[in-house]
Amino acid sequence: MRIESELAAIPTRLGDVPDPSSMRKGDGRLTTAIDPQDQGPQDACGVFGVWAPGEDVAKLTYFGLYALQHRGQESAGIAVSNGRQILVYKDMGLVSQVFDESTLEALKGFLAIGHARYSTTGASTWHNAQPTFHPTAMGSIALAHNGNLTNTAELATRLDNLAELDGELDLNIRRPEKVATNDTSVVTALLAHHPDSTVEEKAMELLPEVKGAFSFVWMDENTLYAARDPQGIRPLVLGRLERGWVVASETAALDIVGASFIREVEPGEMVIIDEDGLRSRRFAEAVPKHCLFEFVYLARPDTLITGNRVHSVRVEIGRRLAHDFPADADLVIPVPESGTPAAIGYAEASGIPYGVGLVKNSYVGRTFIQPSQTIRQLGIRLKLNPLRDIIEGKRLVVVDDSIVRGNTQRALVRMLREAGAKEVHVRISSPPVKWPCFYGIDFATRAELIANGLSTDEIRRSIDADSLGYISLEQLVEATSVPMDDLCRACFDGVYPIELPDPERLGKHLLEITPVSTDVDGLATSLAGGGASDALNRP
Repeated sequence: MRIESELAAIPTRLGDVPDPSSMRKGDGRLTTAIDPQDQGPQDACGVFGVWAPGEDVAKLTYFGLYALQHRGQESAGIAVSNGRQILVYKDMGLVSQVFDESTLEALKGFLAIGHARYSTTGASTWHNAQPTFHPTAMGSIALAHNGNLTNTAELATRLDNLAELDGELDLNIRRPEKVATNDTSVVTALLAHHPDSTVEEKAMELLPEVKGAFSFVWMDENTLYAARDPQGIRPLVLGRLERGWVVASETAALDIVGASFIREVEPGEMVIIDEDGLRSRRFAEAVPKHCLFEFVYLARPDTLITGNRVHSVRVEIGRRLAHDFPADADLVIPVPESGTPAAIGYAEASGIPYGVGLVKNSYVGRTFIQPSQTIRQLGIRLKLNPLRDIIEGKRLVVVDDSIVRGNTQRALVRMLREAGAKEVHVRISSPPVKWPCFYGIDFATRAELIANGLSTDEIRRSIDADSLGYISLEQLVEATSVPMDDLCRACFDGVYPIELPDPERLGKHLLEITPVSTDVDGLATSLAGGGASDALNRP
C-alpha cells in the first residue's frame, strides 16, 4: 500500500528520464577544464534541513542551498515529506539549474532536507547525488552528508553481511547501496535497517561506529535529525524559525531564510526535531578538531564559526601577513573572492593602498560546455582579468588564500606582468599545503602539492614572483582565536586527528572497484536523473 501511495503522489512530469543522446557533456567544472593540471582545493558539501509546519519548506531549502552553493557545485537535491511519503528531486548542476518554480511547487510538506554536493567519495554522477533515499516497509529514510568517512569499507562490509534488509520494499530494483558508490548511501541503508527499534535508537547505535568527518542531516516521514562527528571537523549549526527549526552547514544559510542562530550542533551530538519539539542526545564524547581550512577558504566570509565571524578572522590574517612579510609596494590587490578580506587586512596594517586590480567573472563556476583549445589557451583570463589602468607601472602585493599546485599563481603573475605590473609580491593567507585531506576536502595528491617538494624560495621562482610569503601555522591559529589543539590542521602539518585506515581502504573511488555500467532500466549510470519518481529507484 505504501508503494502505491508514494508512487502515485509523484508528479509525472518529474519522472521523465532524458534521452542519453541529449545528455550534457563535460566534466562540469569549467575552472578545472581550462587547466586539468591545476585543480585547486575543492569545497566540502553543503547540507540544510528544516522542520516547519505551515511553511513552504521546499523553497526554504532551495534558498538555504543557494546560500551554501560555494560548498559544492556538482549536484543538488531536496527531499520533502508531508507525513505520508518522502519525495526526492535531485540532478546534476547548480541549485538554480536543478530547481525551478514548478519543481518546487510539486514538493509539498512540512519537513525537508537538501544538499549541494562536491564529491569526495564516489564519482560525480547522478546516482551519487544527494539526498540519498532508502524505502522500507517501516518507513523511508533520506539523508544528506557533508564530510568524508574513513571506515567506509568497514561499513560497506557490514552492510553486505546483512542477508536481507528486513522490511525492504520490493520495487524490482537493485538495492541503492549496490548502485551508488558513496559513503552516504551506505550509512543511509544501515540507518534504514532498524527492524526492532526506532530510527532514533538505530542512529544512537550506528553513529558511534561511523568514523571520519561527518555532518549528517536526515529525515523519516515525520522527524528531522542532525548529527555531527565527535571531532566536529565539518560545521553544523542550529537555527530557529517562528514556526520551526533549521539545521545547516553555515550560519549564512540561516540568515537567508530568516532563521535566528541558536548555536552550533556540538561534536558528538544528535539533534531530533518533531511535533514534540527539539531534543538532543549525545552519542560520543566531544573531542573538538574544527577544520582550520574552513577559516581560510571554505566558509563564506559572513558565516560564524566557533563564535568568530570568518571575515574578521581573514582580515586579521592579512594584518599578521603584513607584519611578518612587509613589502615595498604601491598597491595591495586581492585574488577575488577568497583573498579579499586578507588583502583588506594587509593594506590596513601596512599602510599600502588597497585596490581592485583583478575583475572576476562571477558566472564562472560550473558549465557543461567543454572549452575549446583556443579558450583553454586563455587560461585564467576566463576567471580573472586585470585592470591595466590600475596596475600598470605599479609594485603590487597580491593576496591569495592558498597555493596547491602553483599553476594558477604562475599564470596570474604572468598575466599581471603582461598588463604592466612593475613588481609582483605574492602573499598567501594559509601555510604551505603539504598533505591531502581525508575529511571532506579534495586536494591534489601529496606528490602534486608544490609545497611538498619545494622550499618557499623555490616556489617563488617557480611562479616568477618577486617575493613570496605564507602566514605561519602559529599566526593563522592565533587569528582564529581557537586553541591549536582544538583544530584539525592536517593539510598543513600532516597530523591527522582521526586514525586513517590502510591506503587501499581509502580513496574517492573506493566503492567503484567493480564498476556498474548500467542501471535497472538499461540507462548508463552516469546519466542525470529525471526527478522524484526516479528517486524511488535510486539513492
